Amino acid sequence: MSIRILVVAAALLGGCAAAFAQSDTVAQSGPETEVIATPVLRANVTVTSDVVRVGDIIDNAGTAAQIAIYRAPDLGTTGTLQASQVLATLRAHQIIGIDTKDIREISVTRLSRSLASKDVEQRIAALLERRNGLGDAANITVTFDRELRTLQLDASNTGDLQPVSTRYDPRNGRFDVMFEVANSNSSVPTRLRFTGTAIETVEVGVLTRSVDRNEVLKSSDIVVERRPKAEVGPQPARRDRALGMQTRKAMNAGQALRMADLAKPDLVQRDQSVTLIYQTDGLYLTMRAKAVDSGSEGDTVSVINTQSKRTVQGVVTGPGQVSVTIATPRILTTAAVATPDNKSTDATKAE
Repeated sequence: MSIRILVVAAALLGGCAAAFAQSDTVAQSGPETEVIATPVLRANVTVTSDVVRVGDIIDNAGTAAQIAIYRAPDLGTTGTLQASQVLATLRAHQIIGIDTKDIREISVTRLSRSLASKDVEQRIAALLERRNGLGDAANITVTFDRELRTLQLDASNTGDLQPVSTRYDPRNGRFDVMFEVANSNSSVPTRLRFTGTAIETVEVGVLTRSVDRNEVLKSSDIVVERRPKAEVGPQPARRDRALGMQTRKAMNAGQALRMADLAKPDLVQRDQSVTLIYQTDGLYLTMRAKAVDSGSEGDTVSVINTQSKRTVQGVVTGPGQVSVTIATPRILTTAAVATPDNKSTDATKAE
């Protein structure tokens, strides 16, 4: 980056040499003798203001140190100067006899305070947290009207971002926020204004491909994205809950999943040949049957026993498997029961 030479008033040119000769940094060699320290060129320079001064470029500049000779680079950037160019500029100000230390190029860096766009987003989300129907700050997505890159502030802006004005319209999600940043060189703080939209989002499973009704979702079918809460409703389906589930309807790629869109997969399909299990204490029988209904695990379905041709109901307990549990008959015992006239009589009592 090139650094432009400032136009310095003619009056400064006339008085520079005398000031430099009379008031340079001095090394004391005795009570009556003073030796002027030699000005020395610097290879690396850092500045905090928008100008580069003689004292930034050379050591032992004396009173000439405050003379501005170049524009500083942009905030947070570095520029270079050829040593020959710098020496010519200094000679124009009657500054000579400089020890160059064989330096050919001078690097000039303008210090700044970097403010990352992510930090601004988080600060705004924290301001809007639980306001006007919004939820936690972690679930608020902030989008600026203009692309926000890392901001470079003057190094003197050392204060925190302090909000002085916060406006939010829940109808359209628009925000308008004003911050102030304290300036160590001035009583007037720096003001920063940001506008854009802020909406509450949630993590949800999103289809990577179009699926038909009753398809069972696999790992490759779902990715995780953040979507507006208003888009997915109150019951978004997270990826871990959607895996292995069956779709209730045909859905398109890119569509966010809701729990209402999913069901447990059918382990038994209508007209499918299934294994019918009769089970009771001490008895376990299996036979072939034909499903009348479709059902997922735990559902009650009707099946036709292919041997007896009778229709029975059972519970789906596995893929192609329906179980019928037969209740065990209760054992009857004799017990004494009191009669109204306080006499005892025998009666049967079910245990």
